[in-house]
Amino acid sequence: MAVKSALSKVVGFPNPVNEVASRMVAAVVVLACVAAIVFGEPWILLPLAYGFWARTITGPTLSPLGMLASRVVAPRLAKERPVAGPPKRFAQAMGTAFSTTAVVLWFGFGLHTAAWVVIGLLGAAAFFEAAFRFCLGCKIFGLLMRAGIIPEEVCAECANITLRHPELVGPAS
Repeated sequence: MAVKSALSKVVGFPNPVNEVASRMVAAVVVLACVAAIVFGEPWILLPLAYGFWARTITGPTLSPLGMLASRVVAPRLAKERPVAGPPKRFAQAMGTAFSTTAVVLWFGFGLHTAAWVVIGLLGAAAFFEAAFRFCLGCKIFGLLMRAGIIPEEVCAECANITLRHPELVGPAS
């Protein structure tokens, strides 16, 4: 039982998530993707993939970048802006898929151009999050919820906007 308790303190994802911290992480992902491509440094793919795996499984807990963004940078940069956690976790999982695919393409199959294309796409998605608050993974999450692929119970506040914005509900009669 003690192992399960200790594990539950590490594994999990915050809900809500500070969008300011998410955008800071996305900005660093953009820089890492650009640096990997511009300087032709495939080793950058390894910490990039690790970071996505860590954030998907534990939120910021095992991600040095996630910890820095959520505990140091974001609180000093702007007021906290809470958003639903499940879509952000889905977006991190998409980043995991893209970064891991790039690692496998580069180191496993020697398909360097394909790896750079995948990293370019990941960097573009991260850029939209960092610069414009447009989370592609979150949008896909919403579409999958509307299609019934992701059940509403996964994110009740995503399914019912009034849970996030009670001001949208009219006065009680």
